[in-house]
Amino acid sequence: MKSNGPRLFCFGLGYSALALAGRLRARGFAIAGTVRTPDKVPALQARGFDVHLFDRGRPLADFAGALAGASHILSSVPPDGGGDPVIDLHGDDLLLLGGIEWAGYLSTTGVYGDRGGNWVDEDSPLDPGTDRGARRVAAEAAWAGTGLPEHLFRLAGIYGPGRNPMVGLRAGTARCVVKPGQIFSRIHVDDIAAVLEASIDRPAPGRAYNVCDDEPAPPWEVIEYAAALIGMDPPPRVPFEAAELSPMGRSFWTESKRVSNQRLHRELGVRLAYPTYREGLAAILAREAGDGDPGSL
Repeated sequence: MKSNGPRLFCFGLGYSALALAGRLRARGFAIAGTVRTPDKVPALQARGFDVHLFDRGRPLADFAGALAGASHILSSVPPDGGGDPVIDLHGDDLLLLGGIEWAGYLSTTGVYGDRGGNWVDEDSPLDPGTDRGARRVAAEAAWAGTGLPEHLFRLAGIYGPGRNPMVGLRAGTARCVVKPGQIFSRIHVDDIAAVLEASIDRPAPGRAYNVCDDEPAPPWEVIEYAAALIGMDPPPRVPFEAAELSPMGRSFWTESKRVSNQRLHRELGVRLAYPTYREGLAAILAREAGDGDPGSL
């Protein structure tokens, strides 16, 4: 489906990509992209999006047709044990694309590894401490080799409507696990979209940006603030050593760092709508009260 105006193609029309799509749609962009399962197609088509099926076992049926007219590309598809599925299945196709004004890859601050609570910025060495982080480093390099005007966005922990500590508190699944010295950075999904939009307006191919808010904080502090916000008692604090965590859950606690976002402020001119988790959670709660739908974007 070709468009006469700008067209964004998203590999992975998921949580973060849809937040950007909403902003760009309001500016006249046509939106296209991929989902993994057929059940997601009707709702996105109802929004006027051109939707295609794609995953590791199912390459795009017609790459040229799906990408026809694309001026901007975003990939939020995470690497798996085999590598980056988009690059592995369509890397050669990407090399042949023309007319792309901007491309973005959503990575993670996990590429920096554990820094013992110290600060990192985009010039810090990449030193992943997990297989998951190492796969991201490899994926970043793969996307940089496509020849596209590529921009890297290293995202901190994502939260927003439908995906935040208040959801876990209400469901009774939130836990206040405490590990002294543990610091995480996070980012509201709307601020991710704002950063991506600003980059589209100020392209700088080859540049990497840390996408996080202004205040790294211990995770239990955020849970307790969220509980107070919705008038609930917080879960009891549990020492990390005594917490029963899955191997995946435990792996997130092996790394502690403070992530600097000064480049996105300085170079992209972004002023975050939610500079800390306090503004972000309060806005989500206010939105719930206004529209009764905590999961809407």
